[in-house]
Amino acid sequence: MTLPVTLTQFMSEQQRLFPGVSGNFTLLLNDIATACKKISHLVNRGDLIGVLGNADSENVQGEVQKKLDIITHDIMENSLRWSGHLAGMVSEEVDAPIQIPSPHSRGKYLALFDPLDGSSNIDVNLTVGSIFSILRCQEGIEPELVEFLRPGVEQVCAGFVLYGPSTMMILTTGQGVNGFTLDQDIGEFILTHPQIRIPVDTQEFAINMSNQRFWQAPIKRYVDECVAGTDGVRGKDFNMRWIASLVAEVYRILMRGGIFMYPYDLRDPSKAGRLRLLYEANPMAFIVEQAGGACSTGRQRILELIPTSLHQRVPLILGSKHEVERVIRYHQE
Repeated sequence: MTLPVTLTQFMSEQQRLFPGVSGNFTLLLNDIATACKKISHLVNRGDLIGVLGNADSENVQGEVQKKLDIITHDIMENSLRWSGHLAGMVSEEVDAPIQIPSPHSRGKYLALFDPLDGSSNIDVNLTVGSIFSILRCQEGIEPELVEFLRPGVEQVCAGFVLYGPSTMMILTTGQGVNGFTLDQDIGEFILTHPQIRIPVDTQEFAINMSNQRFWQAPIKRYVDECVAGTDGVRGKDFNMRWIASLVAEVYRILMRGGIFMYPYDLRDPSKAGRLRLLYEANPMAFIVEQAGGACSTGRQRILELIPTSLHQRVPLILGSKHEVERVIRYHQE
């Protein structure tokens, strides 16, 4: 009988591939996993413990917060601030970087996270999740804002946890993408999806069609060709999906291919995009590229963007490589 491989065991084995590396990184991931287990429990309990509904407040982006937005932020911050592995944190729910207070020691990593992605779905019992990204930092310092404003290519780890019918963690450290399922009986994430690869071709696209009248020409052209199906220039039928939860969209693409698009549109030309670069687009781009997919704004590779602010928004197009490349080509033309 093959014994299950836990997340801790997997990370310890990965660590041995890099002599001289301390165990702090593995311990940091264990802290994140522990926080996500707590969040999973709350999401599953829902209205039984009164955590659903609006919180009568807004986050720094002016979005109405759910009760669980605030609760999950607190869980993530409290799980990470005292361990000594981090120099600082950034969360979707707060305006400025979160410093590690005295007397807690500071580590050599920075964590950036969206504690509850897709929270607008929580009250109707659809899939939500947590997204995280990890950067290196000079050990022992109190990081300034500029330490967080680094391109996605500098990430040492990215992942997300999906709170669905089962709780799953998708993780990359730059050596491919692996999926772990939470075994509720033993409280451990178990490796169930090793070396995930995204099919390069697809017949499935995800986009919010209600914004169609605001799209730019390259996106209109691509979607029109998909909708035309076998009668159009593509010569094949496409299916459309839209969950309005980035973690759910990306997980589906990792499992069976597809393309997800939240492009720049003209509804509010002053906004460069909808999704946040540092703790949504960058970690997802790292995961998708490590799984053989592609990720772009339509005009530039996401991982090469130089951030200008903590909560910077960008257009996001990701998924099966050949389809993303087609959308990029339409933008170039």
